[in-house]
Amino acid sequence: MTSDAAVPRQLAAEAVTLGYGERVVIDGLDLALAPGQITAIVGANACGKSTLLRSLSRLLVPREGRVVLDGREVHRMPAKELARTLGLLPQSPIAPDGITVADLVGRGRHPHQGIFSRWSREDDEAVAQALAATACVPLADRAVDELSGGQRQRVWIAMALAQQTDVLLLDEPTTFLDVSHQVEVLDLLWDLNRSRGTTIVMVLHDLNLAARYADHLVAMADGGIFATGAPADVLTGEVVRAVFGMESHVIIDPVSGAPLMIPVGRHHYPVSKE
Repeated sequence: MTSDAAVPRQLAAEAVTLGYGERVVIDGLDLALAPGQITAIVGANACGKSTLLRSLSRLLVPREGRVVLDGREVHRMPAKELARTLGLLPQSPIAPDGITVADLVGRGRHPHQGIFSRWSREDDEAVAQALAATACVPLADRAVDELSGGQRQRVWIAMALAQQTDVLLLDEPTTFLDVSHQVEVLDLLWDLNRSRGTTIVMVLHDLNLAARYADHLVAMADGGIFATGAPADVLTGEVVRAVFGMESHVIIDPVSGAPLMIPVGRHHYPVSKE
């Protein structure tokens, strides 16, 4: 990816209340994301993780409170200006019928183009780098709707990378990916953060991958923040029990040195000696 340094941005939710219809999902939540670092949001299903991310990206307007980017309320910023600074990969995005991979990834460049500006060499380079980084070059001329779920997910990530924003929000970016591609995608995001300083905020289901790749963990429960901090401080047996209702052992990952959660479950499965 490009070596141009990202500008550290301060993205924060201030006393936000969020919901759908009459249902309140999040009530009075405060959260400041660390500029230039990777934050992973974890928690049980329906705890409010995706709702919070939708609000941070201005897809969901708070009923109360506000989301601010460098002190400016995101819902009052011009859409194109925000899109040049903040990129989003939502859950289950939908591509236009028949669009090719290259064309979809190229749409990530739209925020950088003015009314009279033409497609530039810089745009070509950004798309080529994004395709290469996500191993999508062989797919460039194929229709997106012909691809497998895992391939489509990599294409959407490529589009987000082509946008070259200072802040990148991703809602379950490893969905549909097998284990090897999950690691490849998270390695890619880690490299992007370390090389450019891109502020990355992602919702992840896998606690151990979240702890391995994130600088900060935010553990949510019942529409609020239960714990936040460094992975070693957040991924503990007590937090797993409170947030997920599950017993576990937390040890040190021998590969990364991050905390590694091992679920206990209701049954024990002794290793066969045969």
